This record gives sequence, structure tokens and C-alpha cells, in this order.
Amino acid sequence: MRTLHKHTKAFTMLELVFVIVVLGILASLALPRMDRDLRQEAKDNILAAIRYTQHLALNDDKTDPTDPNWQKKLWKITFSISGNNLANFYTISSDDNQNGTVDKNETAIDPQDGKYMFTDDSTIDIDESSNIFIGKKYGVINMTFSGGCSNTAPEIAFDHLGRTYNDIGSATNDYSKYMSLDCNIVFSFADGSTPITVIIVPETGYVSAD
Repeated sequence: MRTLHKHTKAFTMLELVFVIVVLGILASLALPRMDRDLRQEAKDNILAAIRYTQHLALNDDKTDPTDPNWQKKLWKITFSISGNNLANFYTISSDDNQNGTVDKNETAIDPQDGKYMFTDDSTIDIDESSNIFIGKKYGVINMTFSGGCSNTAPEIAFDHLGRTYNDIGSATNDYSKYMSLDCNIVFSFADGSTPITVIIVPETGYVSAD
């Protein structure tokens, strides 16, 4: 009686080499995509933070004609630039007591994790949102400001109409800190990725990036 043997198919050496080559090609194509995703995440984070600051201002009218320093209380996003150590971050706050410094309880709460969008030493404390550390998260190594936000205070504030202000720490009641030009911010990356240019329009506060 004949015994039937099952024949199983196996990869030939040529087929295995072909599979390895294809996987290598796919991996080489995926690496640049990962870099672009990191840059996109940074752009999404920054745009969301600026829009969130404006949202807080739209819902919290700080205007008080009887107070000559009322602009100091506007909701603002402040960028901290620390050079090549990647300890670059932003905070979102309102200086309600107008003392020139921002305390943790005067800062916004991150809607993503419920933590303070604040730091005072560039380290991530347990109650501070990691989303604000754009240097450590995305490799943002430098930020440059021009146009309506080209002075020495890298901050953008909004009023209850969504309009933009700059350097409100020295503001009085004469609207001299109102931005009349587009605010341009360029974010550069440690890995040489294409910088992100953020543009904030003064009258409407509309923000875009490329």
C-alpha cells in the first residue's frame, strides 16, 4: 500500500532575499515620515495652545476702564527660550493680581491632562503639563519673533474680542500694546527639520502655520 506524503510549500532563498529587500525599502520610506509626524505634532501643539489662550480671553473679559493697568490681566501665552539645552517651553496665564509675576494658580489648566500649563524652572513637576515643554517633546531649539511681536517680551495676549497685544507687562490704559502688525514666530528644530512659521493676525487673532 502506498503512503501519501503531504508536500508543504516553503520560501526559496530568492523569495526570502526579495522580502528582506522590500522590508528595507519600506523602512527607509518610514523614517522620514516619522520626522514629519514629530514636526506636525509640534505644530498642532503650538497652534492649539495659542487658540486655547484666545478662547480663555474670549470667555473672560478683563476690560476695566477704571483700572489703568487692566491690560496686565489679559490672558497671554508666554514663550521661554533657553538656548541649546532644549529647555524651551510656553506658559498660559493671567496676572490677576498685577504684581508682574505669574503664580501657578494664575495659569491655565491643560484640558488634555488637567494639569497646570506652568513651570518656573524648566523641569516637569507632577502637577505641571508636559505639553508645554516643546523643547523636550519635539526638539524645538529656538524661537524668533518679528512683526507685531518683535520686542523683547515673547508673549501674545488677547482681549475679550480676540484681538492681540504684546508686552502687556508695561501696558497702561492707552492701548499702546495693541498689535497693529502680524505676529510672526519661527520655531526651529535641533534635528534640522523645516522650521515652523506661525502667523497671528492682530485684529481677529486668527492663527495659522506652515
